[in-house]
Amino acid sequence: MADVFDKETRSSIMKKVHSAGNKSTEMRLITLFQENGITGWRRNYKVKGHPDFVFLNKKIAIFVDGCFWHGHDCRNTRPKDNEDYWKKKRERNIKRDKEVTALFESRGWTVIRIWECELKKKNLPQTTSTLLSVLQTHNAQ
Repeated sequence: MADVFDKETRSSIMKKVHSAGNKSTEMRLITLFQENGITGWRRNYKVKGHPDFVFLNKKIAIFVDGCFWHGHDCRNTRPKDNEDYWKKKRERNIKRDKEVTALFESRGWTVIRIWECELKKKNLPQTTSTLLSVLQTHNAQ
């Protein structure tokens, strides 16, 4: 389907759209925290890199990454319209994710990146197990 706006108008509209967090996936992670008695986390902590959740006392930053936006190939979804734009957009996001991870790790933080698809029901047991393992390891330190 052709866009109803010309290129300049669409660009202007899209520039006004700013990420405010993916509430549905973040809420699934909060539910996972609650169901497993995981406490001590803070959401949307104001720090460069904008992790979705932090455990300040453990120096753990958690990012919940949307599969399409951050380049996960779980569904192999690729738009045909404006294909080059979307490819470059995802590549920029992937590059930024690596830079942010390196920044946190250079400060002594552990970074956990959870893909959107890992919070789906069929993948939740493995995601929960991995998360609990990392948190438990940091309790022992």
